[in-house]
Amino acid sequence: MTALRLLVWHRLRRDRVQIPAWIGSFAALIVLAVVGLQDSFGSVAERTALISLAAANPAILFLRGAPQGTDVDAVLVFTLFSFLGILVGLMNTFLAVRHSRAEEDSGRAALIAATPAARWTPALSTLVYGLGVNLVLFVAVSGCFAVAGLDAAGSVVAGLALAATGVTFLAVGLVASELMPSARAANSVGVGVVLISYLLRGLGDAFGTVSDDGVRVDSAWPAWLSPIGWANRTRPFTENALAPLLVSLAVAAVLLGVAALLLARRDAGASVVAVGIGRPAARRSLAGPVGLAWRLQWPSIVAWAAGGAVFGIFGGALAPALDDGTLGGSVISDELTRLTGGADLAEAFTTVIFSLVGILAAAGGIQAIIRLRQEEAGETGALMLATPLSRLGWLGSYLIVGAVAVLAVVTAGALASVVAAFVVGVRENSAHAVLAAAVQVPAALLFLGAAALAWALVPRFTAGIAWGGLGLAMFLGIFGPLVGLPDWAVDLSPFRHSPEPQGTDTDWSAGIVMVMLALVTGAAASVFFRRRDLAGG
Repeated sequence: MTALRLLVWHRLRRDRVQIPAWIGSFAALIVLAVVGLQDSFGSVAERTALISLAAANPAILFLRGAPQGTDVDAVLVFTLFSFLGILVGLMNTFLAVRHSRAEEDSGRAALIAATPAARWTPALSTLVYGLGVNLVLFVAVSGCFAVAGLDAAGSVVAGLALAATGVTFLAVGLVASELMPSARAANSVGVGVVLISYLLRGLGDAFGTVSDDGVRVDSAWPAWLSPIGWANRTRPFTENALAPLLVSLAVAAVLLGVAALLLARRDAGASVVAVGIGRPAARRSLAGPVGLAWRLQWPSIVAWAAGGAVFGIFGGALAPALDDGTLGGSVISDELTRLTGGADLAEAFTTVIFSLVGILAAAGGIQAIIRLRQEEAGETGALMLATPLSRLGWLGSYLIVGAVAVLAVVTAGALASVVAAFVVGVRENSAHAVLAAAVQVPAALLFLGAAALAWALVPRFTAGIAWGGLGLAMFLGIFGPLVGLPDWAVDLSPFRHSPEPQGTDTDWSAGIVMVMLALVTGAAASVFFRRRDLAGG
């Protein structure tokens, strides 16, 4: 028991900044959303116009969720809950991997194994700590909803739903840590499961059945395959159904059992997915820094590109079947028209889909810089720089691979969308899909340059700054206008300044500015990196 308590305390101390930042961001998002929603859609008529538009627009349902009425609390859940589900999933999968597989990668797990602590103690301490984090999450979320003046019972259900989602993804992270040979691979699996869960939830909501009054949507069956969908099915503040949480807890229990079985059967440092032996002689491409950086990262790049292709297939197959006849003349439709440059519903849907592809592209670029930081922290970078390789050449190789990752994700999404459109027999939307993909590149490259600058200035906080900045920009750019955030806050997101795809009339000026900023931040990163020592550990 002493060893368990010490290891739980050790995990708590290591995360003394990260976890409060995560949970604090959840609380801030809820408070901002409540205030913004009441300011922007304070009347029943405005909320009815918003929800009627959403219920008739699969693009909005895919992005936000299934609406359950026009009350303030119901509209708040519709606008925010799915996004919170993504963040809770990422927080828990990263937590699980950080305190399990990453401990083995660093060698700390072997040191603990040399003490009287039992074999199960580190894994059990990670589980206990993760459950405690989700308990704090439940209290924080429920408290914020209640303090905002919403119904107490609904606030509790909302907190329970997100906490149960977190426990499910905690179990996903623990299983991924047992399956994969490295923390990086386990994190990739965790992120993939979170994104697939969001996609399944989106599919279920987009194909849902609209009620007769047009303000409620009953999700289709794909939503039942998603932990985020289970959380949404609780329908806080309207039905307060707790039964879907039993599904979350049952799946979490099964996954925890699988993780325990795998832990009992594998050796320390081993994995179910074996590491390839490799070639007896290195390829000639590995003689240079770019080739080596590519070799280290191509599986992650392929995974991000596959995610972009999935979204592209969905956009290409479904968008041509939509029309804009149901939008009517509401004030919300005017906002949608402004955001999409006057495009019809099919083009608007494609634009929404590729805004998500742009986020994946930015994440792929950030991943390259995170890998650079891992090489430095593991002191592999010191070995590299002990050769004739310059600091500029080392950083430059990862920037090149990061740019390739951005282009690979966007290209995969565009090609998949075009192929899907041809398969369903409608080709008219293909050109718009390619353009909607291309306009995402500048913002994604800017995130790559910003991540490199963060690494050069504060290397130990690279991951937190890069991923946190991407998450904040995603919320501001996609959710900010809907919850009524001020324009200056929304404009902080680079995604907000991506060119609007309008064929030959597309204005690329903002995109050019972002590309120039990306080059400037990359150059600044090289200057600052030359002036600091390597930061190991």
